[in-house]
Amino acid sequence: MKDYLSENIRNVVLLGQAGSGKSTFLEATLFFTGKLDRMGSAMDGTLESDYDPEEAKRNQSVYTSLIPIEWNNCKINFIDTPGSLDFEGEKVAGYSVGDNCLVFVSAKDGVESQTENAVKMIKKAKPTIFFINKMDDPNASFEKVYNELREKFGKQLIAFEYPIIKDKKMIGSINVLSGKTWYYDDLSTPKEVPAEYADIIEGLYNDIAEAIAMSDDELMDRFFNGEKFSEEEINKGLSIGVRSGEICPVYCGSSTEIKGIRRMLDLIVENFPTYKEKGEVMDANGFIYKTNEDEKMSAQVFKTIVDPFVGKISYLKVMSGVLKMDSTVYNSNQEQEEKVGQIYCVQGKNQIAVGKLFTGDIGAVVKLQYTNTSDTLCDLGQNIKYEAIDFPEGLLGLAVSPKTKADEDKMSESLKRILQEDKTLRFEKNKETSEQILYGLGDQQIDVVLNKLKNKYKVEITTKTPKVQYRETIKGKVEVQGKHKKQSGGAGQYGDVWIRFEPADTEEMIFEEEVFGGAVPKQYFPAVEAGLREAMMHGPLAGYKVVGVKATLYDGSYHPVDSKEIAFKSAARLAYKAGMPKAKPQLLEPISKVKVYVPEEYTGTIIGDLNKRRGLVMGMEMVDGVQVIDGKFVYSFHATDPASGKLLNAFDLMRVHRFNDADEKKSFKKMAEYANQDTEVKK
Repeated sequence: MKDYLSENIRNVVLLGQAGSGKSTFLEATLFFTGKLDRMGSAMDGTLESDYDPEEAKRNQSVYTSLIPIEWNNCKINFIDTPGSLDFEGEKVAGYSVGDNCLVFVSAKDGVESQTENAVKMIKKAKPTIFFINKMDDPNASFEKVYNELREKFGKQLIAFEYPIIKDKKMIGSINVLSGKTWYYDDLSTPKEVPAEYADIIEGLYNDIAEAIAMSDDELMDRFFNGEKFSEEEINKGLSIGVRSGEICPVYCGSSTEIKGIRRMLDLIVENFPTYKEKGEVMDANGFIYKTNEDEKMSAQVFKTIVDPFVGKISYLKVMSGVLKMDSTVYNSNQEQEEKVGQIYCVQGKNQIAVGKLFTGDIGAVVKLQYTNTSDTLCDLGQNIKYEAIDFPEGLLGLAVSPKTKADEDKMSESLKRILQEDKTLRFEKNKETSEQILYGLGDQQIDVVLNKLKNKYKVEITTKTPKVQYRETIKGKVEVQGKHKKQSGGAGQYGDVWIRFEPADTEEMIFEEEVFGGAVPKQYFPAVEAGLREAMMHGPLAGYKVVGVKATLYDGSYHPVDSKEIAFKSAARLAYKAGMPKAKPQLLEPISKVKVYVPEEYTGTIIGDLNKRRGLVMGMEMVDGVQVIDGKFVYSFHATDPASGKLLNAFDLMRVHRFNDADEKKSFKKMAEYANQDTEVKK
């Protein structure tokens, strides 16, 4: 592959619902341009961009991949992103380096959730083309999907290509601007528009002309006077409209039958802006750099792969200047120098060695020692640093543990590598439950991680649902004595305290003292408080942390010889054990805040579902045509009677609760010993 300057590079990110045909489109493009001898298939896992075993297994993209295409003396870097919300981090990484967007919509399924998500990401920030794919499907409907797109996303979406359908098959298409018809059985000679399509094409042409006229007052006057625009005026207006986001062309075709590929490549080259047209780029410090080869070199890493054999592979985009092999660069995030060895142009799983990458181009560098995703590389002596990529945070947790002792160290090291690759994942040890929790965006993503641990790193893992982190509190007031007295031949231990426990509106325990006459010397107050705080970590009901308690030390006694800090600490713990069961202890369940974005017609269904889950709707508002529901719901499960819906007491909770393990079941038995039959489990 030859070198391309920034004026001939277009970076296009592919967005859309899983199954809309993004990866198949790239396969067809590679075949059409002669890069492949035969087309692969998603069903048999042979697509060029979906090469990972997990992608073949699921028949969908899991990772962002690069497919460069050479067309009309230009290089188009296609960035294929997953269409599932579980792999949103990969999509965000790909979107961060794409300068233009190509949104895929299934002609059969129409606008889906990830179509809407893609449009929200774009928000006119990047030039966009929509491609209605799968026109070969017998149930495809261009009209239905096109009208749905315009209804949901606005009139700036305009069809530039209209399909000719015969016997439920797409046999050709009409180019609206040229007014010519192309039949797929004879692409050498364009034909006139069939009479039955004349009115449709005229209407679409007027939509395009009106959108073009909006870019210039003179053109607007001519449009309303019924004048036709010249080809030069149309091309100029179209170029301005697409770049500004005021015009989003809609095309159609079939990736599997290689229909519409040529027109799409032409449209990208003719109307999508090059990276150089950006003119300048601003870093996180507010400094501006020119987007050309004469500027200082800067590049940002947007994706990292840790290969057991090759090492770390850093995917990057050159933001300015020229990145050369065998050069030394500066990582401004890590404040470290890095040696750039071989540079690669990436096509799926294949790596093509190149000597340099020019401004705007995308490639990969191997074995960078300190560099991570979002880091900026620049020339030595510079401190260019771009804004970090804003990845979503994984909130779905799964408790993981190694199957054997031999897997323990391997699991830690393997997860460390996986976390380098995916910035949406988190791995932490819960201090309260002592469980190791892996957090991700969804069950599919976590399943991919577990399979990678097993198949790639040979680590056997056991998993289970994380323990619910309940809290305990009290509703009553009680005064109790805690007396620790120990004599063992020599110096003894003596500590005596009277403590008042009562409810308080606080997360942490409040400790106060009201001791008069020196009944307990001041030097022992910290020991009493420390003993109580340690004891509060284990509640009387089920062993969970106690919150919302005020403890007041108001009396006690001491011995001038035997009293020590350890004795008063033990006395405080004894007072806690004696007093808390008498203070009407209560179990608290975690409450989660939720924000649900839902089409207005499904609002009632979602509210009903929240109510079934013991949810509480706090408010609603309409935002951009979507209903936003703010609410709360109890995090723990099975805490209401499925039949009556009533809140369960402690005994009933034992009966229906899905215990995580034997220890938790034992804790709830202990809780039941203290609970009265009419005691409710409170929120």
